Amino acid sequence: PPTPPGNGQALLPSLRRTLADGAFTRLLTVFVANGIAAAVPATLFPFFVADVLGAESASGALLALYFVAGAASLPLWVRLAARLGRVRAWLAAMALAMLAFAGAGSLGHGDTTAFALICLASGLALGADLALPAAIAADLGERQGRAGACFGVWNLAAKLNLALAAGLALPLLAWLGYQPGSGTGLPALSFTYALLPLAFKAVAAALLWRW
Repeated sequence: PPTPPGNGQALLPSLRRTLADGAFTRLLTVFVANGIAAAVPATLFPFFVADVLGAESASGALLALYFVAGAASLPLWVRLAARLGRVRAWLAAMALAMLAFAGAGSLGHGDTTAFALICLASGLALGADLALPAAIAADLGERQGRAGACFGVWNLAAKLNLALAAGLALPLLAWLGYQPGSGTGLPALSFTYALLPLAFKAVAAALLWRW
């Protein structure tokens, strides 16, 4: 149906009030930093598996392991959040993800089994990212009477994370000299795939702790 006149004008003040809310904007900053930490390795996954591990044929199985672990861990994080609180449970998931990725930068050709364990552990942490941040934001929005506006801004940020990650990681790799399939610049690929997300995850954890 046609949009009634004035709806756009009414929406903008609501969005401005939402973004002016300090608690929500700080939580949104945590979400963006954490989202980039997840989106950078997601963007670079096929390059890392093919060029660093030399296991391009295993990429499908490794991805499946990651996502199945994430789906299977959802009930665990929900129960943990009920006991510890959603913020503490999310912090625990961030710590697990950082521990999992700490060793990824040292992997090399043929280390597929070690990388599978990393996929398993980081997939378990993914379950918390799927369940907890949006629930925390929804609670905050409901308490402040702006659940719809908070939900819209949150979804927009979720979509922007992948674009921000690709816009950061791919030009950085090109600048550092990595060329897909050539064997050139593999240390740069390992750094960008493993250590750059660790830095963003650490920032997200610190911001969430302060929040």
